[in-house]
Amino acid sequence: ALMMVPGQIFIIPRFKLMVNLGLTNTLVGLVLPGLFNIFGVFLMRQFFTGVPDELLDAGRIDGLSEFGVYTRIALPLVTPALSALGIFTFLGNWNSFLWPVIALDSKEKYTITLGLAQFSAENASQWELIMTGASVATIPIIIIFLIFQKKIIEGVQLTGVKG
Repeated sequence: ALMMVPGQIFIIPRFKLMVNLGLTNTLVGLVLPGLFNIFGVFLMRQFFTGVPDELLDAGRIDGLSEFGVYTRIALPLVTPALSALGIFTFLGNWNSFLWPVIALDSKEKYTITLGLAQFSAENASQWELIMTGASVATIPIIIIFLIFQKKIIEGVQLTGVKG
């Protein structure tokens, strides 16, 4: 149900929380709220329900604690999902505009999207410079995709598969 609620509804409570924690205008306050989302909980739940109970029971019989079963059996089986979730979270936060506008005051800490918006406002008629900046901003995304392409495809393919 929370995935149907627009994320903009949570901006004010998130900002009040960051003010109370003293994390406004800091990089930690910028990154921390973006690390946790409902999609991640849903995706990881789907993957963990696909882990066979027989494997978990075998680990318990062998004497592993619940934490040991989690770290040695379940977690290695869901690494494609963790990789895909990490990449999706990175891309979502890399392209984020609304939260950085609210959370940051100083121009020195602006994200690339805020910097491009400010640059395009100052150089509205110089489209070649704006497009160059936008092209440079996509380079990290392309590098991340090329490095983790196999994990992305594997994670997306396994998302709907029941084991």
